[in-house]
Amino acid sequence: MPSYEARTFDDLLDTSPLGRLQIGVIIMCALVAVADGLDTQAIALAAPDIASDWGTSSSDFGFVFGIGLFGGLVGAIAFGRTSDRYGRRPNLLAAIAVFSVASLATPLADSLTGLAVIRFLTGIGLGGALPGVISLTSEYTPRRMRATVVGLMFCGFPLGAVIGGILSARLIPAFGWQSVFVLGGAVPLLFLPVFWVLLPESARFLSLSRDHRRLAAVLRRMGHTVGAETILPEPAPTRSPVVRLFTDGRAAGTLLLWVTLFMSLLLTYLLINWIPLVARDTGIGSSGAVLAVAALNLGSIAGQLVIGRLADRRSPTGVTGTAFALGGVAIAAIGLAGHSSAALLATAFVAGFLSIGAQMCTVALCAIFYETSLRATGVGWAMGIGRIGGIVGPVLGGFAVSAGTDVPLLFLLTGVASLCAGAAAFARSRTAPGSTRQPRSAALTASAADQVP
Repeated sequence: MPSYEARTFDDLLDTSPLGRLQIGVIIMCALVAVADGLDTQAIALAAPDIASDWGTSSSDFGFVFGIGLFGGLVGAIAFGRTSDRYGRRPNLLAAIAVFSVASLATPLADSLTGLAVIRFLTGIGLGGALPGVISLTSEYTPRRMRATVVGLMFCGFPLGAVIGGILSARLIPAFGWQSVFVLGGAVPLLFLPVFWVLLPESARFLSLSRDHRRLAAVLRRMGHTVGAETILPEPAPTRSPVVRLFTDGRAAGTLLLWVTLFMSLLLTYLLINWIPLVARDTGIGSSGAVLAVAALNLGSIAGQLVIGRLADRRSPTGVTGTAFALGGVAIAAIGLAGHSSAALLATAFVAGFLSIGAQMCTVALCAIFYETSLRATGVGWAMGIGRIGGIVGPVLGGFAVSAGTDVPLLFLLTGVASLCAGAAAFARSRTAPGSTRQPRSAALTASAADQVP
C-alpha cells in the first residue's frame, strides 16, 4: 500500500539503503570524472612530443594550457547556471558530447593557434561536466555519507589522469601523440548512449520543479512506493542564483571556498602541466615524467581517502588546511629531486597526497554547502573561480621557465600557493556559526555540512 506521508527526498534517502539506481548514478558520474581527468591530463603528456614534432619551445605551451582551462571556467559557470535552470541530466549529456567531439578533433590541429582553439572548446565541455556530476552524486547520496561519496566519485578525476599517463607511455611511442586524444574522445562518446538511457534526472530537481510524472518514474526505479506528490520540495528561490551565493549567511563561506579552490587548482594544474616538461628538460626522460604525474595523481586519490575520513571525524576545514600546509613543503621538495627519478616519484606522491587530496575534499564540501536550487550554480562558480587559478598556474609556469627560473624556485613558489590555500581553509574554520550563520537549508545536510561556515 503506497505511503502518503509528506517528506523531503533527503528524508527518503536517509531511511533507505543505497540502492542500485543510486550506485549506478555514482558510477556513471565517476566515469565522467575519469574521462575528464584523462582528457585534461592528455595535453600535458602529449606536449613534449607535439613540441618536438612542430619544432616549438616548451614554454610556448603555457598559453595552450591556460586557454583550455579558461574554457573550463566558461563551461563550469555556464553549465552550472543552466543545470539549476533546466536540469542536471541534459546539461551533463551536452557537456560530454562537447568535450568528446573536441578531443577527437585535436589531432586535426597543425599549429599552436589551432590547438589552442580546440583546447578551449574541449575545456568548455570538461568544465561544464563538473557541476552535473558533483550535483547528481550529492543529490542521490544519503546525508550521512554525502561528503565521503562525493569525494570518492571525484577520485575519478585523478584516476583518469593516472590511466591517461599509463596509456600515453605506451600509445605515444607506438602511434604518436594524436592517439591519446582519439582515445580520450572516443570512449566517452561511446558511453553517451548508455548515459542517455540509464542516467536519471536529479529527483530533488524534479521535486523543486514539481515534475511529478518524471519524479514518480525515478521513485519507481528506486523501488519506493511513495507518491511523487508527497515529496516536499525546497522553497522556490526568489533571487538570482549568483546573488544568493552571498545571502543568508553564505558570503564568507562562498568567498573562502573560492580562495581555497583558486590557490589549490593553481598549484594542481601547474604541477600536472609542468612536471612532464621540467622532467624532460632535467634529463629524467619522458617515461620518468609520465610516472611522476601518475604518482602525483595516485597520491591525490590516497590523500582524498585518508583526509576525507579524517575530515568526517574532525573539523573538515582544519584537516584540509593542515594538509594544504604540509603539502606546500612536499611540493617545494619536488624541485630538489634533481636528476633522481626515485626522488621525483616519492615527492610527487606525497605532494599529491596532501595538497591535491585536500583540494578534492574541498570540492566535496562545496556540494554540501549549497541547497538543491543553488547547488550546481554554487559548485559551477566555485570550480570556475578555481579554474582561474588553474589558468594562472600553467601560464605563470610558462613565464617562469622562459625567464630561466631555476626548477627548485619554481616548485618553491608553487608550494607557497598550497600554503595560501591552507590559510584560506583555516580562515573558514574560524568563521564561527554565530558570526556567519549557515543558510537555513544547510540545516538539512549531513553532520559534515554543519561544520561548514
